[in-house]
Amino acid sequence: MPKFPIKGVMPPMITPFKENGDVDFEAIQFNLEKWNKTGLTGFLVAGSNSETPYLDETEKLKLIELTVQTVDREKFVLVGTGLESTRATIELTNKAARLGAKAALLLTPNYYGDAMGDEAQLQYFSDVADHSDIPVMIYNVTKFTHINISPAVVSKLSTHPNILGMKDSSGNIAQLVKFQVTGLDPEFNLLVGTASAWNPALQIGIKASIMALANCCPQGCVDVQTLYDEGKQLESLELYKRLYPVNEAVTANFGVPGLKYACDRLGFKGGFTRKPLLNNSDDQRRKIDEILHAAELI
Repeated sequence: MPKFPIKGVMPPMITPFKENGDVDFEAIQFNLEKWNKTGLTGFLVAGSNSETPYLDETEKLKLIELTVQTVDREKFVLVGTGLESTRATIELTNKAARLGAKAALLLTPNYYGDAMGDEAQLQYFSDVADHSDIPVMIYNVTKFTHINISPAVVSKLSTHPNILGMKDSSGNIAQLVKFQVTGLDPEFNLLVGTASAWNPALQIGIKASIMALANCCPQGCVDVQTLYDEGKQLESLELYKRLYPVNEAVTANFGVPGLKYACDRLGFKGGFTRKPLLNNSDDQRRKIDEILHAAELI
């Protein structure tokens, strides 16, 4: 199927849970309806910030269905379907396709990390792409997989007709440049996966991002790009710098629990985490409040 360009900001959607650990689907619908009114270009269901390792397949499929049914038709619905085996990944990807997902994001298999070298990566992504009913994207997130996809591998995969692009969450601008200069198919979409690299990524020609910060600060993340595209580079940079400490808080410092608390504070429904992930302590929440206040968000 033909590739298509991706531009704009997408959140890797949080999954609010009730105190008893059940998925709070009403809270998710509330968030979707509110996000839908912003300038977000789409949504990632079952990403890293969705607490995906704690979701079973039934929950994932219901989240996909709810998202597709709730958001505007022109919004891009991407689904994290990468599992450890090629066979299971293909099966989940095609179930997501039947529910209306437009593309799938594939986490690099990593349990047998020492065996997941260039050859295994090429085979995995190619096999899934060959048998997927929707386009697939590569997900390079070294923080969780401890595997970094090489520019040489990405260059080869970029020519596959059903591999749409890659989300690189390393936060390494130098590596993004290296991906570009190694030689990518002109229709391959290279996305940045963290708000900490958003403005620098725009400066090297990146057009789209999937970032945790977009859950709680969707319009701010969108505005960084809008200002840049309007030629207001200094204003874009200043907004990016103001949001940077917030992103650091909800990713590196306090993680998903911090992101969910920030969502609660900024008008969305973060809900509880699913055990064994712990919710933030009172002291952690106070620190997040201070950061949000300094960023003029509360």
